[in-house]
Amino acid sequence: MKNVGESLGEDLATGTRADHPTRNRVARSVLDHGPSTVADLAGRLGLTQAAVRRHLDTLVAENVVEPREQRIYGARTRGRPAKVFALTACGRDAFDQSYDSLAVDAIRWIERSAGGGAAGGAAVAAFARDRIEAQAEPYREAVESAPPEERTEALAKALSVDGYAATARSAPGPQQGEQLCQHHCPVAHVAERYPQLCEAETEFFSRLLGTHVQRLATIAHGDGVCTTFIPRNRPHPAGHASTQTTTPSASGSTAGRNPA
Repeated sequence: MKNVGESLGEDLATGTRADHPTRNRVARSVLDHGPSTVADLAGRLGLTQAAVRRHLDTLVAENVVEPREQRIYGARTRGRPAKVFALTACGRDAFDQSYDSLAVDAIRWIERSAGGGAAGGAAVAAFARDRIEAQAEPYREAVESAPPEERTEALAKALSVDGYAATARSAPGPQQGEQLCQHHCPVAHVAERYPQLCEAETEFFSRLLGTHVQRLATIAHGDGVCTTFIPRNRPHPAGHASTQTTTPSASGSTAGRNPA
């Protein structure tokens, strides 16, 4: 018997399930754009808010999406934050085709072979950095070929090609800069156990864009979207290594959990 994730995954991948195509569009929109309000979904999909609520009720019952309070970055406005709907782990599994268990086992082997403890953690971090570098060339080409003011957007498009459903936007509130949002992470379950994957990615973004960046949230930590703040005044040309270390802050929202 198929579980909800397997069944939904086939529907979303093929788009052929005749009785629930709109519901699948709702789930896909949440994946592509991150946690969304009923009004957001209605506007994007050309549906009434009542119709969106009906589909969301079913998706919540199937453990595909869940309601949560909207997170506010920057200055808060008056009033209660709007309710948003985000994909659950089960919902993300419908889109994931990664071999999570195998990946975790392989990284655990690296950690133990290095002796565990600090040495093991350093070995995993080295692996994560090497993995990023092996995939870096398309991202470098995309960023370096774009005008300075469009480089975050260029990076977002390149990430989307690799399945990260990324977008770029101006940072809300008084912050002078942009937010790079990755609405999907193919390795989220692995990064939950090994946050070095998130940290290596953040360091890579810093080197690629030539400035210190700050990871505000990650899917691996339970947030609805991976969010990276990129300041507008960049002190180094894109594509050149910054001399500033880009270790994420120690707050829990900037890295995946490590329940070791």
